[in-house]
Amino acid sequence: MEVKDRVVVITGAARGLGRECALRFGERGAKVAAFDVDWEGLSSLKEEMDGNGNSSLVRVVDVTDEESVMSAFEAVVETFGRVDVLVNNAGITGDHLLVRRKEGDVRKFPLDLWNRVISVNLTGVFLCGREAAYWMTEKGNKGVIVNISSISRHGNIGQSSYSATKAGVVALTVTWAKELAPYGIRVAAVAPGFIDTPMARAVPEKVLEKVVSQIPAGRLGKPEEIASTVLFIVENDYVNGRVIEVDGGLRL
Repeated sequence: MEVKDRVVVITGAARGLGRECALRFGERGAKVAAFDVDWEGLSSLKEEMDGNGNSSLVRVVDVTDEESVMSAFEAVVETFGRVDVLVNNAGITGDHLLVRRKEGDVRKFPLDLWNRVISVNLTGVFLCGREAAYWMTEKGNKGVIVNISSISRHGNIGQSSYSATKAGVVALTVTWAKELAPYGIRVAAVAPGFIDTPMARAVPEKVLEKVVSQIPAGRLGKPEEIASTVLFIVENDYVNGRVIEVDGGLRL
């Protein structure tokens, strides 16, 4: 798919990978609709994109709320007339051991933490993917959905909820690729490793240093390296139903 003049919706766009994707698509002449709960971050992104001469729309969206998502996509269609690409990027972590016993202290994985991660990382992906597919089929245009998974989908200590959701994202990717192929809609995923974003920098320094020491590339990934992979998927019409790992050689 040619990116220029396409309408690209990006969730979790206020910072990190989402912001980099928004800027990269804008550079290529796409019309970008940026969704996030962080208005300050969205405003900063909008200012930068406007300064670059990009066509953009920013909107505060709670991806866990059906009405919020539906309204946001309606606004995109009202503004730009269609939806061509969705980058399903919004996500959070909620690290906690399933059960932790130490010196008589017992801590169990809190249900509210589990539910919060599931809501954003899985339900949010479902709702945004559904609305993107609805509008693509409603307008009769071919499209691409790129879901952001993670190498943690293979399982990672302390990440029961995060790993489960990122594995679920891959299952949705394959399922949607099969379901939406008759409409000319492709669906694929990117599974980043540890990328230099605010989410990674929130990890304790000693833990992060240990992780980096295990990466053959010897460093954290860069947001632009993920954004370029997302662009590759969108532009290559033969990529469908697959997951591309970008992790510097790290395997969990």
